[in-house]
Amino acid sequence: MSLISAIFQAIIQGLTEFLPVSSSGHLSLYQHFTGNSGEGALFFSAVLHLGTLLAVFVAYRVRIINMIKEFFSMIGDISHKKFSLKEANADRRMVVMVIVSTLCLLPFVIFKGWFESVAEDSSIFAEGLCFLYTAAILFLSTKCMNGRKQAANITGRDSVVVGLFQGVALLPGVSRSGSTISAGLFCGFSRATAVEYSFILGIPAILAGCLSELLKAIKEGAAIQWGHCFVGFIVAASVGLGAIKLINWLVKSDRFKIFAIYTLALGGVVLLISIIEAIKGSPITFA
Repeated sequence: MSLISAIFQAIIQGLTEFLPVSSSGHLSLYQHFTGNSGEGALFFSAVLHLGTLLAVFVAYRVRIINMIKEFFSMIGDISHKKFSLKEANADRRMVVMVIVSTLCLLPFVIFKGWFESVAEDSSIFAEGLCFLYTAAILFLSTKCMNGRKQAANITGRDSVVVGLFQGVALLPGVSRSGSTISAGLFCGFSRATAVEYSFILGIPAILAGCLSELLKAIKEGAAIQWGHCFVGFIVAASVGLGAIKLINWLVKSDRFKIFAIYTLALGGVVLLISIIEAIKGSPITFA
């Protein structure tokens, strides 16, 4: 992988991690058409995800710092049997609900190997179907843009719904941000709350996935281009920060539907190419 390719993938990751179009799906397509798929590609993708996590920490640093403080305060209250969710402030309730949503990922761990095989195989048919699924939920969410729930009003049921949507988003081509923002809107979240909850919710899941890939690469002695990884990390973080500001503006200005149109068109094109590749008997590459 060249440095230019690494930078280009980092730009794709930085943009598509937060725009509801699926970063994993776009990276999978890029790696497919350039012949850069496989284990090394999966590890590099994990590094890029870490870069976008840094962008989340920067963009929502006030909320995240308050949540960390509330987490440790909550542990103390639980140990002294003083914890009460009904009396919890917005930051503490956010902590609890993010934990519940994250726990909803556990049933999907069973299918982790299958999810990874879909991302690494030579066909992009599954990615095409997943892009169409993303388009469908984005279209439906545009009908639910008038919710008013704030962080202090999120319920356990809401967190489970959002968590299950995030689980499905493990598939390449299913947008994690698109799925969780849409789920939040389905549950009546305000637009700002849906976006904030979605991005903060991604922290534990993405961090766990990245650490898993790092340990796996070290254990298997995989050849890692650390210089390229460092550059990719910085570029993904920088572009991601801009993308967060962009998605906040697009959701608030009621322009969310453009992503549904984009993923619908992309899904159709990807399915067509996958069929052509199946008939041809070999993948189309531009390497």
